[in-house]
Amino acid sequence: MAAPDAAVIYQQVASHGRSQVGMIVSLYDTILRDFGRALSALEAGKIETRVFELNHAVTVIGHLEEALDYQRGGDAAKQFEQFYKMTRAMIVAANAKADRKSITELVELFVPMREGWQQAEQKLLSDSTQDPTQRAEGPLATSPTKTAAPAELEPARGRWSA
Repeated sequence: MAAPDAAVIYQQVASHGRSQVGMIVSLYDTILRDFGRALSALEAGKIETRVFELNHAVTVIGHLEEALDYQRGGDAAKQFEQFYKMTRAMIVAANAKADRKSITELVELFVPMREGWQQAEQKLLSDSTQDPTQRAEGPLATSPTKTAAPAELEPARGRWSA
């Protein structure tokens, strides 16, 4: 039942040359796997496993929060902070309710966020292959829309780094 620590995953990914944005994508992947295992445990009646997996997702969200750069990120970093706080509260509620709908709602929030980060990584890598002076491991600046819709993340270098 023991899941790898998010910090260990972050270091492993970094050692394989993935960009900072790619590491964030990996952390979102970890959260989504945690939710999938929690759903499976819920269906199997394995309370301890469900609680463990949801708690692990909270831990990974903590790592994402630690990566926020408020100086360079400005409003985007604050919006991500609010998203993480909101979803952490939803995870706690999902643990208490122990119903499929609560966990599924979390998945529905994190999938588009993960896709937004994946698109940002692809754009960053594409830009770096077109212009050799840009580096994939450099900071990513994002500017979410007013509602911070994850699929609408738009790369804008220089203001925010995760």
